[in-house]
Amino acid sequence: MKSLPAFIKTSVYSGLAGLLASTLPLSPAFAGNDPLTTVAEQSGFLKTGRYEEVEKLCLAFQKNYPREVRCLEFGRTPEGRPMLALLATRTGVFQAGEATKRNLPVTLIQGGIHAGEIDGKDAGFLALREVLDNKAAPNALNHQILLFVPVFNIDGHERFGAWNRPNQRGPEEMGWRTTAQNFNLNRDYVKADSAEMQAMLALFNTWNPLAVIDLHVTDGAKFEHDISIQVEPVNSGDEEMRKAGQVLRDNVIADLAKQGSLPLSFYMTFAHEDDPMSGFVDNVPPPRFSNGYLPLRNRFGMLVETHSWKDYPTRVRITHNTIISVLEQVAQHGDAWLKTAQAADQRAAQMAGLALAVTYKTSDKSKDIAFRGYAYTRNMSDVSGALMTRYDENKPQVWNVKLRDEILPDTVVTLPKAGYLIPVAYSKAVKEKLQQHGIQYSIMQKELSNVDTEQFKASKVNLQAQSFEGHQALKLQGQWESKTQTLRKGALFVPIAQAKARLVAALFEPSAPDALVNWGWFNGAFERKEYMEAYVAEDVARQQLASDAQLKAAFEKKIADEPEFAKSPSARLEFFAQRHSSWDQRYQVYPVLRLNTRP
Repeated sequence: MKSLPAFIKTSVYSGLAGLLASTLPLSPAFAGNDPLTTVAEQSGFLKTGRYEEVEKLCLAFQKNYPREVRCLEFGRTPEGRPMLALLATRTGVFQAGEATKRNLPVTLIQGGIHAGEIDGKDAGFLALREVLDNKAAPNALNHQILLFVPVFNIDGHERFGAWNRPNQRGPEEMGWRTTAQNFNLNRDYVKADSAEMQAMLALFNTWNPLAVIDLHVTDGAKFEHDISIQVEPVNSGDEEMRKAGQVLRDNVIADLAKQGSLPLSFYMTFAHEDDPMSGFVDNVPPPRFSNGYLPLRNRFGMLVETHSWKDYPTRVRITHNTIISVLEQVAQHGDAWLKTAQAADQRAAQMAGLALAVTYKTSDKSKDIAFRGYAYTRNMSDVSGALMTRYDENKPQVWNVKLRDEILPDTVVTLPKAGYLIPVAYSKAVKEKLQQHGIQYSIMQKELSNVDTEQFKASKVNLQAQSFEGHQALKLQGQWESKTQTLRKGALFVPIAQAKARLVAALFEPSAPDALVNWGWFNGAFERKEYMEAYVAEDVARQQLASDAQLKAAFEKKIADEPEFAKSPSARLEFFAQRHSSWDQRYQVYPVLRLNTRP
């Protein structure tokens, strides 16, 4: 018989070892007779299959487990490939509406958002077969609905090749990080530019998963720790959901530790690149990331990162163990956690006028940790000319380093008492974005006259020099100010009184990191379109100076106090142009309004 992969011999999880021993092939011909055995298993976890295998397995699981599994297509990629999910449950419920009626928790496990990091696909098929065969978590599917998306970034998966991830050990070939349109899907949850993300958000809106488990492989240095488990809400979001999120995180970490892993609760990247002694800094991810986005919907987002320098059999085993643990945790606690999430929805709908943190920061407070690394040297490189670190994996070494993990609110906004109003000129594109996120809104069917609003006037606009994820992003400085306005019919009103209030604020508050305005959606509003010729501005300036002594004094003071202004002819003339009736009152005004009274 063919010898077993090394991780089977050393795994402390005997159930997985037994399963693999029974399914690894005696010969290639034998392997081909089992429609549920993956290319990964057949190769001793040296290879991973192409997407054609996912399509075949999805149907094969449905055929072999007709009472428990459905193969669902929930979208198409830009290159026309079907986006597939396996729905598995023993509740007898295969419709989202019925799941909502019966208050069944839904767990969505997502592999291959970065298609070179493909552990989740092979581990997920293996774990699902075990669960369905009652060889692991035998009762878990009695208490929940599982949605397993083997590969999220499918077009990237099919950009197949060796060394697509040169800092990762196995499989022999793998997919690519980004999509066919070069989107990084784990930067796309809020802006949702990609067809793939729009399909995933539609799946979220349909099934409203309690927990979304996003399976990755980390980058970075070499060390002994093999996985990190990060969950939000823990440091952000609804207070009661934070407590439940910590239980989920800590229980999964405890399960993995019992099985021989060395799990941690923070992303294991150094505070200063390539310097182990700089320690680690935990944080709250912005909502462009999966585990930053889900808390805005009052649901759990779990980021799973196996360590890239562990070999593929080891990483698949650990990812498998994580999936089993998550299913067991949701089976045990899902009913209570779902009630907590539903209560969080109700609390969010009552947040009008309250303070809300839209960014978080890590304090300078630290604690000492014993981190299991390797002996290393740091020497100047004659190639790069930089100080480079080299690790000796034959010499485990404990690094006594600092961890900064006290996370505090940073940018805090006061939410409007009613909601946000989008003028009709911008309503079409914004409406599509609201629909993608499942956010409630209404269309004003008549003109709104003399409405008391708050508008954001930018004092400074910083445009990013280089395109990022297909956008010329910007950052605004300024403030909200009161203004009475009249708006044509067709404007969109987005109430803050809804379960996704946090997500609404994340879309429309300029200080929120992934607000649409910061992704460049409204860049035209910050472009100067009308000018006054210098000789005309000169005449206007003299008229204003002659007629307004207070203005004259302000001008002279500005010249005295600000040398850069004093020596700039254009700035001096613009001082007066801004005070002329021809000045564009819409210039540098963010075209989304806040309302404290519902229209």
